[in-house]
Amino acid sequence: MTSLEFPGELSEFRARLRQRLRDLLPDELRRKVLGGRRLLRDDYLQWQRILHGAGLGAVHWPQAWGGQDWDAARVAVFDEECSLAGAPRQLPFGLKMLGPVLLRFGTDAQRERFLPPIVRGEEWWCQGYSEPGAGSDLASLKTRAVRDGDAYVVSGQKTWTTLAQHADWMFCLVRTDAAARPQRGISFLLVDMRSPGVQVRPIRLLDGEQEVNEVWLDGVRVPAHNLVGEADQGWSIAKYLLGHERANIAGIGVVKRELQRLRELAARADALGRRALDDPLLRADIAELEIELLALETTQARMLQPGRAPGAEASMLKIIGSRLQQRASELLVRVAGARALPFEPEAFAPGDGFAAVAGDDYALLAAQYANWRKLSIYGGSNEIQLNLLARALGL
Repeated sequence: MTSLEFPGELSEFRARLRQRLRDLLPDELRRKVLGGRRLLRDDYLQWQRILHGAGLGAVHWPQAWGGQDWDAARVAVFDEECSLAGAPRQLPFGLKMLGPVLLRFGTDAQRERFLPPIVRGEEWWCQGYSEPGAGSDLASLKTRAVRDGDAYVVSGQKTWTTLAQHADWMFCLVRTDAAARPQRGISFLLVDMRSPGVQVRPIRLLDGEQEVNEVWLDGVRVPAHNLVGEADQGWSIAKYLLGHERANIAGIGVVKRELQRLRELAARADALGRRALDDPLLRADIAELEIELLALETTQARMLQPGRAPGAEASMLKIIGSRLQQRASELLVRVAGARALPFEPEAFAPGDGFAAVAGDDYALLAAQYANWRKLSIYGGSNEIQLNLLARALGL
């Protein structure tokens, strides 16, 4: 699939960037990503450090904080080309969620303390938003933070906390005023995951992996200077962050990469010389996916306004992007057929039989399919996104 054509200057930028990323990306990381293999903590951090060394660690940040100050169109091209190259995704929690929040709402001291380690790949962040009774209805959260001198004492539970088992820090929504209406009594705190009273408990997903966790906070003391913005005013920050998160879930580059993979697998002949690509119904489904992806890419391009934070329209990118990623995974499993039967993930761990199946392009497709069912849920479920769009349209 070709990419949406931009003006000449941006097309030249894309070509130069594509070559630069190919030169930077280690072959082993590329093979892991394109093969759907499990990525370790060090894999993500290695790629972030490589990008930082090349001046590409946080391309959307201001140059004063280690960024390139690229506009939204160039950032979109960068994200897409990273996916197409087979690079590990840059962890969004610090770079694309907390970073923009601190740049807008943080103090100078907070920016100086937290931004440099993020861009250098030295500290890993996770997101403490969802709770067992407060997922899509986030304003009903119950994790409490009580001011005690120069600290807040935090108690409660967060859930579905992605990659919290690796995190050094968590940005966390807490209730600091139980008497106020739900949205008015929430604050935004930065919590050191090594603090006494923090406990991470794994949640095993359909694909057998520990990607998400429960995080328990039992009397955790958080310095008051780790409050971002004003006390009880964290809801505005939370919405600002969610706009950035949803805009980044579109995954246009990921779908393009999986489309290319889909065509390659569908074009292979089986032992009887048959190709899945010879099925006209499959070809029609692939064409439909590509057309919808082009429409999404065009929609995103229209939204890329310099100096403008994502608003309610980011929900459209999230809804359609998550659906297309799931559709790509469905088609891949359809092409693989019985070769994509579920597996035990432990069999694919390095040093435990992995070499025997490392060349099997089908073996990990069932795990990807199962994992990607989450895409229409996290970042606010697609049903909630539809409600947000209806409200924005006055319906």
